[in-house]
Amino acid sequence: MQERLQKILSARGIASRRKAEDYIVQGLVKVNGEVATLGQKADPEVDQIEVDGKVLDARSEMLYYVMNKPVGFETSNVDPATQKKPETKDKRPALHRPTVRELLPPNLRGKIFPVGRLDKDSEGLLLFTTDGVLSYRLTHPKFTHEKEYEVVLGKAIEPLALKKLEEGFELDGSMTKPLKAWKIGPNVVRIVLTEGRNRQIRRMCQNVGYTVKNLKRVRIMTLQDDRLRPGVIRLLTEAEKSALLQSVGIEQ
Repeated sequence: MQERLQKILSARGIASRRKAEDYIVQGLVKVNGEVATLGQKADPEVDQIEVDGKVLDARSEMLYYVMNKPVGFETSNVDPATQKKPETKDKRPALHRPTVRELLPPNLRGKIFPVGRLDKDSEGLLLFTTDGVLSYRLTHPKFTHEKEYEVVLGKAIEPLALKKLEEGFELDGSMTKPLKAWKIGPNVVRIVLTEGRNRQIRRMCQNVGYTVKNLKRVRIMTLQDDRLRPGVIRLLTEAEKSALLQSVGIEQ
């Protein structure tokens, strides 16, 4: 479907519509190799659109996968073969640190990239994509992006501690955002975050006197899958992809 170029660029997160108009006026936008004009329309699924020399991928060509990350794997897509091997103090090679890259099929390694992070000791849903706009919308602090976790604590949690978690407190020099938290068992809680600080849930629980025994991400915005086995990755269905893109305000 044809749309005005500034709307297409805005929907892809390239620029605001006003800024996109500036790009067009400056001659930075091309359609099928020709410099675009203000008011011109194009079909991003058919036409080749370039912004400052970079071709805009059709959204239909972008890849969207979800993995159930197991405990013990770091969220990294760096090829270990390209990295200098660190050494211990006694000059012995450091132990191998498994990453989620190793769980990807060989044809996807270096092609799709994880969105955000799950620490090595945590498990659960991890999104992989080639869609840079979606990644930006899900990770940048200026956007509200819900992620839900199931947290097993070392002991039963008291109502006052649960309330304190919801209200938030200072971490790294600033207040955490209010969150949703509720019990589903004596020592098991569900927590919904709209931010993603380093090891945030573990540190917050420790702050109110509780140790996290197990931490599992069970939802990313609209995306859920309680049947996906640890270490398995799969393509999102069209319905899942559409719901996720819509939930972060990306037009299709």
